[in-house]
Amino acid sequence: MCIFSQSVEDVSDTSIFARLENGHQFLVYRMSYAAANELAMVLPLPVPTATAEEAVRFISLQQYPTFFDDMLSGFPTRSATLSLGRGAPVAAGILSVHDVGDFDASFVPHIHDFARLDPRFRLDDELWNKLPEYAEYGFAVFKLKPTKQAKSVHPMAFRFPTRLDDAIYFPTLHIHDGDLPQNAEFDHMLYCQFGQTDENDTSNWRQSFDVASKFMDIPRSAGIVDGDLHCSCMGMNGTLKNTDTIVG
Repeated sequence: MCIFSQSVEDVSDTSIFARLENGHQFLVYRMSYAAANELAMVLPLPVPTATAEEAVRFISLQQYPTFFDDMLSGFPTRSATLSLGRGAPVAAGILSVHDVGDFDASFVPHIHDFARLDPRFRLDDELWNKLPEYAEYGFAVFKLKPTKQAKSVHPMAFRFPTRLDDAIYFPTLHIHDGDLPQNAEFDHMLYCQFGQTDENDTSNWRQSFDVASKFMDIPRSAGIVDGDLHCSCMGMNGTLKNTDTIVG
């Protein structure tokens, strides 16, 4: 989900990587954006109920800014585009802030915990009332700096416990300026390593020419990428149904 806490002038060229590992999921997110003011990008996460604040591990990829460029090199031909798809109490105190390269990041365990963030990085309660399916989600929040011209930032990465059994989650629902359209314009490239989900319907996905160690810098990926597995990719471009993407 591409949710912003303040007005954003441009968002494009989004790439997302995901991989499951022992009840957890890695997620890496990169985009280009332009915004006049400091703001936050919010990514909902399907975590188990009552997940602790420290359960999400943020990973700096500041030393691997070409993560997605290397990933794309594993697919010599352009991939086909997809043409389609808890009442927890508020914890006390300010949420922990993690220094993740060029970003400050926090994990918000529950919608109610947004009250523990700086007001600039919160979302209107009316918006959440329109999205009851996220009532039991947690949220990764990345604070972004203002930029007048579209800027591509180094990948944002983290590992979170997931409640989805053998399914990979991509936050692809769009909400900009508080607007929740039924359909949205997509400019996304999704990447993953299926692992245990290989037997599911993956007909829209293309597989890399070789295992990841042949085109990725595995040590610099900080454990996110399994060098012994192939990668898969799928493009999402044009006007599509505005929803998250779950594979498996």
